[in-house]
Amino acid sequence: MSGQTIVVTGGAGFIGSHLVDRLLARGDAVVCVDDFNDAYDPALKRENVAPHRDAAAFRVVELDVREREPTIALVRELRPDAVVHLAARAGVRPSLANPWLYQETNVGGTLNVLEACRLAGVERFVFGSSSSVYGCDAAAPFAEDALDLRPASPYAATKIAGEAMVHSYAHLYGIQATSLRFFTVYGPRQRPDLAISKFTAGILRGAPIELFGDGTSSRDYTHVDDIVAGTLAALDRAAPGYAVFNLGSARPTSLRSLVAALEGIIGVAAKIEWSPAQPGDVPRTHAALERARAELGYAPAVSLVDGLADFIRWLRPRL
Repeated sequence: MSGQTIVVTGGAGFIGSHLVDRLLARGDAVVCVDDFNDAYDPALKRENVAPHRDAAAFRVVELDVREREPTIALVRELRPDAVVHLAARAGVRPSLANPWLYQETNVGGTLNVLEACRLAGVERFVFGSSSSVYGCDAAAPFAEDALDLRPASPYAATKIAGEAMVHSYAHLYGIQATSLRFFTVYGPRQRPDLAISKFTAGILRGAPIELFGDGTSSRDYTHVDDIVAGTLAALDRAAPGYAVFNLGSARPTSLRSLVAALEGIIGVAAKIEWSPAQPGDVPRTHAALERARAELGYAPAVSLVDGLADFIRWLRPRL
């Protein structure tokens, strides 16, 4: 489905900018809403969208979704076919340091965007949620119909709250809404504060890398190309009401195995410094994909080794 006008909040970020690339390539008009905050270097986010700055079908609006009236006014002006809401404060550990900022952005900002959609008559809404909503005790693989969600961090709690708000707007106002639970996304343009970025940079530079816990924790690492493919499928899904989908790889990898894979691709042994497990971290994530396969046609295609090699090729010249 192309030829639409799509608003992507957080569109200059890691996942958002890749989604913008794909939307423009298929013929959609895209409005990227981003506040270019200093969670990491704003210049990196500007670089992400720079290739499109002269495209007639692309527009950047610098706006913080915490600003209620400007957010409502923008969406009313645009009256887009759909909104993909990815703008958020991300990360478990920073949310422990400043939970108020996470609540204001991830909950309050989501409410502002939803209310803007209601007032502008936007009929389709896609929300970027997180595998962190499952918490520490979920049975693996994590299935979308799990009811006993126990968030282990303020970040995870704000994502559960965001999902609940999206559901309420779908129920009350007939918005076709989807929440997508992303599982540990990596690839080119990944934020520099995330594990794969830090580990890869450290190994390439010959610097020590810090690992937390005993190395047995595992994550369902998912390449950004697969995440974007699933997001597009959710955006184009013609079904009323509200739905939740996991977007992962269904191939959990331990921390030790991840580092070993990076060492093998780079050809250099990592200098590892071990530290205690961190508050808010969960022991594992593992996506059940039956629902996404059946209803979205989602089929993750990028292996971890191929995806890491892709990321290393992108990062190496930037160090």
